[in-house]
Amino acid sequence: MTPPATPTRFLEPSALMRIRSLELRARIVVEGFRSGLHRSPYHGFSAEFSEYRQYVAGDDIRHIDWRVYARSDRYYVKKYEDETNLRCQLLVDGSRSMAYGSDPLVTKHRYAATLAATLAYFLTGQGDAVGVTRFDDQIRGYLPARNRPGHLRRLMLDLEQAPEGRATSFGGPLERVAQMHDRRGMFILFSDLLAPLDDLKRELQLLRARGHEVLVFRVLDRREIDFDFDRSARFTDLESGRDHFIDPGRARSGYLERFGAHEAELREICQQSGIDLVVAPTDLPVDGALHDFLSSRTRRGPDPGRTRTNLRPTG
Repeated sequence: MTPPATPTRFLEPSALMRIRSLELRARIVVEGFRSGLHRSPYHGFSAEFSEYRQYVAGDDIRHIDWRVYARSDRYYVKKYEDETNLRCQLLVDGSRSMAYGSDPLVTKHRYAATLAATLAYFLTGQGDAVGVTRFDDQIRGYLPARNRPGHLRRLMLDLEQAPEGRATSFGGPLERVAQMHDRRGMFILFSDLLAPLDDLKRELQLLRARGHEVLVFRVLDRREIDFDFDRSARFTDLESGRDHFIDPGRARSGYLERFGAHEAELREICQQSGIDLVVAPTDLPVDGALHDFLSSRTRRGPDPGRTRTNLRPTG
């Protein structure tokens, strides 16, 4: 007998991506997340909680976080949506490598767009301003952070654009983004990050030096992590169009070694820059992104300069 359906089961990527409307997917994820806040692993979060600020005379002592006081010997109170004016810019990789998916319905780009749409829906519901920048080796689409009627719909339509870039470059697009934003805010990057990391390091550090919060979601197909292919096949580079005939049995160890070195370098960049890195395999439920986002905001409240790296399980 088939067990009764639960909200969590509907958040599985293979089921969620069957919904054509991106906005509807985002709404389902957010509403499912809110309804499950009282259950693990989200225990302790408030759907309206945003961040911390230091206690000042006259604040309601009921909002003091005593656990933070026990760790820091300082008083901090929780800020809520009516006290917060967050400006968040979503940076979405639109290069052709993002079109890959071992399940054609759950490509990296569809998964990243759904993550971005989910956070946009959640933040807009809190009264925060959200914008989106689509890029590959240059900026392909830009909507500034807003919170006004019709803006969320425009943002969703922009996120639905297919990934067509023939190359990925972090240098030019992120440098331009940094120049366009003088006011402090939050930047959330969605990418497979399968590119040289020198430019990424420089631009992420530039954003942090300008006082912005930065969160990175690394979106990967499970087969890119495990290289779980069992027979020789022709592999096509989606960006260059080149074909490579590969025997996985011979190539696996070398691939995993290079992949691990690349990931270690990425972790070090994020740790040095004070940036949270979240590995988001496309076979994991999308609502975990909200948990990771709120975890990042909560940890950074009392000490926004400290380094944290939050890697989700990949096995």
